[in-house]
Amino acid sequence: MENTDNRPDPDELLASLRQEEEKSKRGKLKIFFGMCAGVGKTYTMLKTARSEKIKGSDILIGVIETHKRPETEEMVEGFEIVPRITYEYKTGHVQEMDLDAIIARKPHTVLVDELAHTNAPGSRHTKRYQDVLEILENGINVYTTLNVQHLESRSETVAQITGIVVRETLPDEIFENADEVELVDLTTIELLQRLSEGKVYSPERSREAIENFFREGNITALREMALRIVADRVDKQLHDYMQQKRIRGPWKSGLHLLVAIDYSPNSTRLLRWAKNLSYSMGAVIQALYVETLHKLTPREREQLDKNIKLARQLGIKFRIITNIDVVKAIVEFAQKENVTHIIVGKPRVRNLQSMLQLGNFVNRLIRYSGNIDVYILGADSKAKDKYRKKVSVPSFTSNIRQYLIVSLIIALSTIGFYVIKDIAGYQVISFGLLFLVSILAIFYGTGPILLAATLSALIWDFLFIPPQFTLHIEQPEDMLMLVMFFIIALLNGILTSRVRRQEKKIRVREERTHALYQLTRDLSAASGILEVSKIADRYIKKYFNLDCAILLKNDSNLLDNQIVHSDPKIILTENELSIAAWVFKHSSKAGKHTDTLPSTGYTFYPLTGSNENMGVIAVEHNRLLTQGEEQFWEAFISQISGKFEREYLRNVSKKAYLLNESDKLYKTLFNSISHELRIPVSTIMGASDTLLSHQYPEETKLKLYGEINTASVRLNRLIENLLNMSRLESGRITPRPDWCDVQDLANKVSDNLKQELQLFRLSVIIPSTMPLVFIDFGLIEQVIHNLVLNATQHSPAGSRIRLKIFHDSDLLIIQVMDRGPGFPESELMSVFNKFYRGKDAIAGGTGLGLSIVKGFVEAHHGTVVAENRQNGGALFTIKIPVKTAPLDQLTKTED
Repeated sequence: MENTDNRPDPDELLASLRQEEEKSKRGKLKIFFGMCAGVGKTYTMLKTARSEKIKGSDILIGVIETHKRPETEEMVEGFEIVPRITYEYKTGHVQEMDLDAIIARKPHTVLVDELAHTNAPGSRHTKRYQDVLEILENGINVYTTLNVQHLESRSETVAQITGIVVRETLPDEIFENADEVELVDLTTIELLQRLSEGKVYSPERSREAIENFFREGNITALREMALRIVADRVDKQLHDYMQQKRIRGPWKSGLHLLVAIDYSPNSTRLLRWAKNLSYSMGAVIQALYVETLHKLTPREREQLDKNIKLARQLGIKFRIITNIDVVKAIVEFAQKENVTHIIVGKPRVRNLQSMLQLGNFVNRLIRYSGNIDVYILGADSKAKDKYRKKVSVPSFTSNIRQYLIVSLIIALSTIGFYVIKDIAGYQVISFGLLFLVSILAIFYGTGPILLAATLSALIWDFLFIPPQFTLHIEQPEDMLMLVMFFIIALLNGILTSRVRRQEKKIRVREERTHALYQLTRDLSAASGILEVSKIADRYIKKYFNLDCAILLKNDSNLLDNQIVHSDPKIILTENELSIAAWVFKHSSKAGKHTDTLPSTGYTFYPLTGSNENMGVIAVEHNRLLTQGEEQFWEAFISQISGKFEREYLRNVSKKAYLLNESDKLYKTLFNSISHELRIPVSTIMGASDTLLSHQYPEETKLKLYGEINTASVRLNRLIENLLNMSRLESGRITPRPDWCDVQDLANKVSDNLKQELQLFRLSVIIPSTMPLVFIDFGLIEQVIHNLVLNATQHSPAGSRIRLKIFHDSDLLIIQVMDRGPGFPESELMSVFNKFYRGKDAIAGGTGLGLSIVKGFVEAHHGTVVAENRQNGGALFTIKIPVKTAPLDQLTKTED
C-alpha cells in the first residue's frame, strides 16, 4: 500500500504558492553583515555591485558613506549617484537619500549604506530601513550594510560587552527576511591593524577607538556573535528549504515560546533574550501582558508602551489579557495556545505587596505549569544599586487632593462622633469609623484608604478609648480592639477598593464589547457607502472623541481624493492627500504618532479588509493612544473596513450581474430583432423590386402594395415596441390622464386591428352605465392593443376573443379573453418578462408586448395578472385605480 503521509497539504501548498508569488513581485534584499565598523562592508558591497554592473545590470547609488576612505571613494567612481535631499536641522543642514527619485528612476539595484540609520526630521520615514522596505515594494533590489550591534535583539548584549549603548537599531525581522546575507569578516588582529594604519578612522580617532570600543576582547565577542547569527540563519534556511521541498529530516517538534512581561524595564532584556532563543530553536514566539487591578502610574504606562513597541519591533506577536491572578492567567493562556516553554523574569523588587502575597510568583508558576517548561531569566544587578531599589513600598496613584478630602471627611466625622460619645459609647463609635472607611473605599484608592484607616485608629485611641486625650491604653481588651480595628479597617478598605478597581476594569471592557456589538449591528443594517461612512463617523466620535475623514478607492483601484465623509473641522491639504495615497498603496499607517511622515497633524490608517485595501481614514489625535485603546481602535477599524469591503464587493457583484444580464439581453434582442426586422424588410424590398422591374396588372400591384403596407405596419409596430420599452427602462413614462370614454378605447383598438381580427370574432362588453374614467388614453389604448393582438396570434381561427371593460369599487377593470392553448403553469409568472417567449410559442414576435403592457399599467399604479381559463384559453385582468365622472360630463365639455 502506497504511503500517503508525505503528500503535500493542498492549503499549505496554495499558501506557499501565494507567498512565492508575492515575494517575486518585491525586490531582493542583500545585506552585507559585519561585526563592527571597519571590516569592509561598504567596500565589499561596492565591489559586488561593480561586478554586476559589468554584466549589464542597471545599478545606482542611493546613499554611500565613504568616511573619506580612499579605497572606498575609488570604488564609487563610475556609478550613477542619486543626488541627496537637504533638510534643515537645528542650526545646520542634513542630507538624506532621495527616496522618490530612486523609485521614479526604477533601477534594477540600488545601493543603500547603513541600514539602521535614523533619518532627519521632515523625511517621509523615521528610519532608513523603512525607506528600503518601500524601495523593495516597488520591485527594486537593494544592497545594504549592517553591523551586529544594530540588531534590536542584540543591542543590549552589545552594550554589556562594550559599555556603549547603541541608539540606532532595527527590527530583527528585517534581517531575518533578507533574501541574502553575506558575512564580511576580518580577524581581530587584521581589524586592529587596519585601525592602527588609519584605514578606518583618522589616527587620533583610531587611538581613542582602540582604547574604548575596539578593544581586543570586545571585537572577539562581537565577531563570535556575528558568526553565530549567520550560522543560525543558514541552519534556519536549510530547515525552511527542506520543509518547503517536503524533504524528510529530523524536524524539531512544534516549539511555541511564551514570554510574560510587565511594566518593568527588565522586560526589554527578557524580550531580546527570548527572541534570540526562539531564533536559535526555530520556535514560534509570542508575548503576554496580564492586566491586573494595579493602576499604572504614568511612568509605568510609558514603560509598558515601550515594552510592547519593542516586542512588535522584534516581530513578536503580542497579547493583553485581564486577570486578578497573574500566574493562573499565564498558565491558562499557555495551555490554550499550546505553549511548550514559558519565559519569565526573576522577581528582584520586593515590596509590601509582594511580602503579603501567599506564595512566591516563580514557585507558583512552576507548580501550576504542568508539562510546560519554565525558563527564568535573572536581571543583572550591579553593586551600585541601592537597597531602596530592591525594597520599596507599593506604588500609589492617587493625587494629593484625594488624601486631603479623606482627611477632611475623617475630621468632620470625628466631630460628629465626639458629640454623641457619651450616648453611644466608644465601642459603637468604632463601628461607625469602620463603616466610614468602607464607604470611602468605594470612591478612593489604596493610599487614601490606608491613611483613613490609620487616622481612624489613632483618633479612636486618642479621643474615645479611656483614658481620653492620650495614646495610652489601660485595658488589654481595648488594646486588642484597637489592633483589630486597624487591621479590619485596613483590610476592609483595601478589599473594597480592589473590588471597585476590578468593577471599573470590567465595566470598561464591557462598554467596549457593547460598542463593538452596536457598531457591528448598525453596520450590518446599513446599505450603501455613504450610510456606512456616517455610521463610522458617529461611532468614532462617540467612543474616541475624534474627528475623521474617510477616503475610498475608485473603480480604477486608486484612492479617490474626493472625501466620502468628513468632519467640517478636517481639511486635507495636497500634501496630506499624498500621505493618504501612500498609506493606501502600502497598507500601513502614517502621520502623527507614527514613524512615517510624523510631521503632519493627522494620523492616517488604511481600511484593510479581508482581501483588499478599501481606502484610508484620517483622524486628528491629540494624544497617543494607550495599548488598550489601540486594540479597541484596531477592532473598530477592522469592522468598518470589513463593511466597506462587503459594500464594494456587493456593488461589484451587482455590476457584474448587470453586465451579464445586459449581455444576455443583447443576445436575445439581437436574435429577436434580426428575425423580426428581416421579414418585413425582405417583404418590402421584394415587393418594391418586383414593382420596379416589371409591369404588372393593377390587381397584382394592389396586392404588392398591400404586402408592403402590411410589412410596414409590422415594422412600425416593432419600432414602437422598442421605443416604448426604452421609455420604460429610462423611467421617462409619465401618464397624462384625462377624462376618457372607454367605448372610444375599444373602437380605436378594433379599428387599428381590423386586418388582424378578420379571422376572429371580437366581442366587446361594456356596461351602458359605464362612467368616464381619468386615464392616459394613449397608454391604455396601447395596453389593450397589445393584449388583443397577442390573443389573435395564439388563438385558433374563427374563435371568439372577448374584451370586457367595467368599473368596480374605484377600479377600472379590463379583461381580455381568448380560446387559445393558454399558458403552462410554470410560465405564468414569466409571461411579462422582457423578451420572454413561451417554449411552444409560434415563430415571430419579440416578446416585448406583454412587458410593455405591465409597464404602462404599473405607470397608472395598477396591476395585470395572467391566468388560464377553466375551459381553455388565456385571461388577462387589469385593475387600475381611477377617478370617475358621469358620462354626460363629456358631452357638456364638448358643448
